[in-house]
Amino acid sequence: MGRKFFVGGNWKCNGTVEEMKKIVSTLNAGDLPSTDIVEVVVSPPFVFLTSVKSELRPEIQVAAQNCWVKKGGAFTGEVSAEMLANLGVPWVILGHSERRALLKETNEFVGDKVAYALSQGLKVIACVGETLEQREAGTTMQVVAEQTKAIADKISSWDNVVLAYEPVWAIGTGKVASPAQAQEVHAGLRKWFEENVSAGVAAKIRIIYGGSVSGSNCKELAGQPDVDGFLVGGASLKPEFIDIIKAAEVKHA
Repeated sequence: MGRKFFVGGNWKCNGTVEEMKKIVSTLNAGDLPSTDIVEVVVSPPFVFLTSVKSELRPEIQVAAQNCWVKKGGAFTGEVSAEMLANLGVPWVILGHSERRALLKETNEFVGDKVAYALSQGLKVIACVGETLEQREAGTTMQVVAEQTKAIADKISSWDNVVLAYEPVWAIGTGKVASPAQAQEVHAGLRKWFEENVSAGVAAKIRIIYGGSVSGSNCKELAGQPDVDGFLVGGASLKPEFIDIIKAAEVKHA
């Protein structure tokens, strides 16, 4: 059995109660491929997590967009991994480039967060990716390898981790890494796993692409051998998210 296609929808800091209901009803009514073909996870803001989870069809899972780096306590404004586990939220997104850039989360801090979330029984969508300056300087692979190594240094198993490659210059800009560019980095990351973790992990880990994924480019991206799915931003708030989920069928054509 190959790697099961994975599609995540990151709703970021968007939405109202009414808008959440609308997105949920679109997803609930959507004609989606079976869970044998695709795993679907959506990530609403914290305040909507429980209501979205209770209203969504059961085969679509939910993820938090972040969690604290250690056990809860006197950390005003934070949400702990224990709380998410207690709510039955199975997934969390960690290391998103917006948090790395805006909140100055370092590679090491992200590594610690991933390790702690896993220790509490959560599954993790861990994000890596380079800026435009880094791509133009030719250091893309070095950057994403360092970000991945900081996680590898802290964890012993990758079974509950999906790695999301998100070139920062392509997030929300409408610029998309070409299928060849995405494939090149995904293949490079898989090779890094083979050389630095194990051939078994390299073969098994799902490496998904994020960065202006849309209904119009998803099939071509999904056709790349090392692209195992998507982390979708803006388009996951629109009906075209259904089309992006259906791109999983490309792997079974």
